[in-house]
Amino acid sequence: MVYGAIDLHTRKSYIRIIDAEGQVQRERQVATTRDTLVHAFEGAGPLRILVEASTESEWVAQALEAAGHEVVVADPNYAPMYGALQRRVKTDRRDVAALAEANRRGWYRATHRASAAQRAVRQVLRTRRQLVKARSEICSLRRALLRQDGYRVPAGAAETLSERIDALRLPDRLVEVLAPLQQVADTLTQEIAGVDARLEALAAADPVVTALRTVPGVGCVVGLTFRATLDDVGRFGSAAAVSAAVGLVPREKSSAERQHRGAITKTGPRELRRLLVQAAWACWRSRRCLTLRAWADGVAARRGKRVAVVGLARRLSRILYAMWRDGTTFDAAILARAA
Repeated sequence: MVYGAIDLHTRKSYIRIIDAEGQVQRERQVATTRDTLVHAFEGAGPLRILVEASTESEWVAQALEAAGHEVVVADPNYAPMYGALQRRVKTDRRDVAALAEANRRGWYRATHRASAAQRAVRQVLRTRRQLVKARSEICSLRRALLRQDGYRVPAGAAETLSERIDALRLPDRLVEVLAPLQQVADTLTQEIAGVDARLEALAAADPVVTALRTVPGVGCVVGLTFRATLDDVGRFGSAAAVSAAVGLVPREKSSAERQHRGAITKTGPRELRRLLVQAAWACWRSRRCLTLRAWADGVAARRGKRVAVVGLARRLSRILYAMWRDGTTFDAAILARAA
């Protein structure tokens, strides 16, 4: 069998082809375009090509698979993949040599490649996240400019900030300074509303997300993010594996009789972890499930609110996984009986 590897970069990438004995058949630097990458592996027969998971790895994999090759998108955090490579001397040529050898020997861990449908959902969610972030930054700047002149804006939602600012009696100079920021913020609010409408349509058309939204505190964005991040519920063997993948399990450093657990690992998708914590706060305040609320109250009394809300987020991740796996909806009575 013939093996290939790509050290992928935005503009220029390094490719390497070796045979079953590890002899180099081809090695060169090429432009990172579909046609150039496909052409770089032509004439070597069907190959198994290894590429590290990155922002651009999926379209590269699809282009090479369409050309008849087998492509492995590998986890870049898997240390054995780099063999004896000394990271103190790092070049593209050394990296691609290590990847090619890892491909030949099987020293890699393939990462999950999301389906096309869920990749599209992730793109919409990411667009919304960036729009909300931009609006938040502009809102913070508007408040700061007003505070510099001694004005305070009453608390409220970002969508109504312009109305609350308009209610203040501001000098013409300050109104002129804030006008372009207000115009941009209002435009962003309209765009966010449009994206939210699109997300609501996507959620309504997905029975999995519809079921997930029956959990207290879980709305459209949380349900879609959970669905799009996990993509395939069957790739997780247990609810605990999901909590670990999201980074909501505590660090542990234990040996013999000594057992020590620290803060959560925070590995995996940061956005899903953040949203689950937000959902946990909403669930805690909700009266739809008194069992979860009582559990969180008990943890808060012993360990504090921050530990309690993270623990509740971990429980929510496991509940959402179990519902998706079993094809059920949330039932507070079942949870109460189990407690």
